[in-house]
Amino acid sequence: MPEKPLRVGVVGCGNICGVYIDNGPRLGGYKVVAVADTDRARADEAAERAGGARVLDPADLCTDASIDVVLNLTPPLAHFEISAAALEAGKHVYTEKPLSGDAESARRLLRLAADRGVILACAPDTILGAGYQTALRLVREGAIGTPVAGAGFMLGSGPDSWHPNPEMFFRRGAGPLFDMGPYYLSALVMLLGPIESVSADATTARTQRTIGSGPRKGQSFPVETPTHVSASYRFASGPVVTLVFSFDVQAHTLPNLELYGTEGTLRLPDPNTFGGPIRLRRRGDDDWADHPLDAGHADNARGLGIIELARHLREGMPMVTSAANALHVLDAMSATLGSAEHGQRMVIEPPATA
Repeated sequence: MPEKPLRVGVVGCGNICGVYIDNGPRLGGYKVVAVADTDRARADEAAERAGGARVLDPADLCTDASIDVVLNLTPPLAHFEISAAALEAGKHVYTEKPLSGDAESARRLLRLAADRGVILACAPDTILGAGYQTALRLVREGAIGTPVAGAGFMLGSGPDSWHPNPEMFFRRGAGPLFDMGPYYLSALVMLLGPIESVSADATTARTQRTIGSGPRKGQSFPVETPTHVSASYRFASGPVVTLVFSFDVQAHTLPNLELYGTEGTLRLPDPNTFGGPIRLRRRGDDDWADHPLDAGHADNARGLGIIELARHLREGMPMVTSAANALHVLDAMSATLGSAEHGQRMVIEPPATA
């Protein structure tokens, strides 16, 4: 693979698109050369932001010969269709999370990528930032001894209060678990290894939600997925971690994520960020201590996953954002809802071979 930046075509020009465009030149590993969206005005705006990128139809972008990587930023339920079209055309794909709407279609994407000899990778790449890379080093060096357990909380009142089009967050394949779970579970899989099983419960506080801002303020829409999920994950390496994801909590004082070991506790940052703080308290310490972050990106560096893909193509480096890891996280989330529905602990398949 040549050293020149990867030529990226973006499908889906919503809110997150801009930071991916801006970070290409800043991070130095890729450049957005084409964009596509069903909303032509949004596509035109993204193209201008990218310095004159071409505006294409989504289907044409997926097959365009001048594009190396298709960046799939469409809503979650459209991930499979766009990723499959790009892979079928022989393009590398980096997709926002989750990998697909369900585990079976995600497995089809992995098989398609293997058949075409191209790379499929998936967000989140926040775990490549300075915060979680520092945490990974501390865990590997034994800063908390042997990890035993953990707890994490993603609690809020839901995006319906502020997002002008919040329905997508409450549809099947979304909700707090599928929207935010990939950040927490990807971080934990990187730190602790594969998840072995899960036991969970879930509930839905309201079957209807009301849009709280924008031109459609006051309109109601149905809720299709649980909005409060509590789960206990057992990792193959031994630790048991409790996670709670909710769109039904108005306020709380609980941590984003903590790991508990035989020699200490590591308090971790919001896994939807790239920086810190990292706080450590070891056996015998009188108080918590902030731990300096390792060198790396602590700012909003979305796009690091594309940089990792470029390094993999050039050097064969293993990928944290591999499709195999993303599939394992998707399996874990699917098993979480399955456990809640059937009232039993669910076994999770080991990660697929990348």
